[in-house]
Amino acid sequence: MSTPAQPVVSKTLTELTAEMLAGEAKIKLGGGPKAIDNQHSKGRQTARERIAKLIDPGSELQELGLWAAHNMYAEFGGAPAAGVVTGIGIVHGMRCMIIANDATVKAGAFFPMTCKKIIRAQTIAQMARLPLLYLVDSAGVFLPLQEDVFPDYDDFGRIFRNNAVMSAEGIPQIAAIMGYCVAGGGYLPVLCDTLLMTEGSGLYLAGPALVKAAIGQVATDEELGGAAMHAAISGTIDFKEKDDDACLRRLRELVAKHNYVSAAQRASQASHRGAPAMGDQAKLLEIFSDRPGVQFDVREIILTLVDSRGEPNADGHTSLAPDFDEYKADYGQSIICGYAKLGGHACGIVANQKKLVARTTAGGSAGPGKATQMPGVIYDDSADKSARFIMDCNQRKIPLIFIHDTTGFMVGRDSEQGGIIRAGAKMVNAMANSIVPKIVLITGGSYGAGNYAMCGRAFDQFIALAWPSAKCAVMGANQATGVLTTIEEASRKRKGETIDPETHKQIYAAIHAGYTEQQSIYHAASRGWLDRMIEPLRTRDELVAALDAAAQSWDYSKPLRTGVLQV
Repeated sequence: MSTPAQPVVSKTLTELTAEMLAGEAKIKLGGGPKAIDNQHSKGRQTARERIAKLIDPGSELQELGLWAAHNMYAEFGGAPAAGVVTGIGIVHGMRCMIIANDATVKAGAFFPMTCKKIIRAQTIAQMARLPLLYLVDSAGVFLPLQEDVFPDYDDFGRIFRNNAVMSAEGIPQIAAIMGYCVAGGGYLPVLCDTLLMTEGSGLYLAGPALVKAAIGQVATDEELGGAAMHAAISGTIDFKEKDDDACLRRLRELVAKHNYVSAAQRASQASHRGAPAMGDQAKLLEIFSDRPGVQFDVREIILTLVDSRGEPNADGHTSLAPDFDEYKADYGQSIICGYAKLGGHACGIVANQKKLVARTTAGGSAGPGKATQMPGVIYDDSADKSARFIMDCNQRKIPLIFIHDTTGFMVGRDSEQGGIIRAGAKMVNAMANSIVPKIVLITGGSYGAGNYAMCGRAFDQFIALAWPSAKCAVMGANQATGVLTTIEEASRKRKGETIDPETHKQIYAAIHAGYTEQQSIYHAASRGWLDRMIEPLRTRDELVAALDAAAQSWDYSKPLRTGVLQV
């Protein structure tokens, strides 16, 4: 019994972007207007208001993990953005990772996704050796979910482990307590290099109620953990500040007086913009399509994004051309590889081709033959090419940008006999062991082992971006639904149930709907499997910002070592 694929109702990229922006605006309200008013009534600013005053005027926060916890924890009223704002911001010309608790969301309490989001921000900062600035305002662990927050490798304690390790690595960390910082959460700011605290804030392992219950002692908030006490008696804090504004001014001044990134480096990077883009970014909307059966040349997307350069023309003059040098252009054409400049940064690009291409095969006396390769599919020759290109980019010490739009590796007798597993393993080996920044952009599908080979989440991505048209799963919804429907029906038949055509249709529809939701990029973003959803028309700016962050302090001194490569 078979069911035809569900009809696809395709929205345009413009419509998908509008929906994404509307969702983002709602998430940025945090706990909502009433919670914001409550925060203001305490004389405190919201996380986003604090960040706006912390970063340099005219600059923007490259926010990461905005969609974390989206549509999760509904039984507790939700946790927009997982109750914490994270992102890369510029403070006195230096790029810093900023982590700010959002007290409008459950008093800034830590949900499971809060921990994962903060750990991810710390990981990005550690990769690029970015200074970290923590704006602390949190009630600690969200107790109803404590078993999923407290104990494991990627839970609450890992944050403090990272504080200690990064301090040992010489990565600057400054914390500013501008609200409550209680229980185990108190270790985060104290493990930082410098600690600021506003009057009216609290830093203690146990508050008055818990102290009374535990040891029978009656003590006030100020006696246990007030700013005056920690400044004059315990000596825990370095700076006591009157209010949020004073604290943020002091924090900016402390960053300015840090020579971790020299003034000359900051000025150089600020002026390092490179040549303008070669293409009109609006053309991206015309070039790209995620509709089944529609093909396009991914080179056109690449050439729209990269810098321009001057090249001599037939008239003896100089014309503008894309700053892109394609690698092995006639070989392994189902993946396009090439050296480029983006915002003045040299980088390597690895992108899935989305049109039919012809492979030239060895022939006898009749000469070479031709074989057609499908759009978005990775073949053995393209995997071999990509592996060598990735290793060469490591030799050159230049970042890699992976542009995903793939259904995965080619299957079938010819592919298996041609060594697809061997070639794919070679590509994964080279990519996994890369020591350069790996930046990911998912524009369409990112399925199965194709996701892995193109630097999936498990492979130490520096920053992962996605268009609202993106999808990510082990396989496409139609293929997966067919398999899952067969399994479900077999299970029911074993229990004696009869599967008639109507029941089959219901089972198929329910499974298809569930799987379609799971392959949505919003599902991936909510679980922290990517860092940032972006507007397609801002793709170049987003990639340049990621390259800027990597360029500030990335350590390229590590040698490239790969495992045993299959030949």
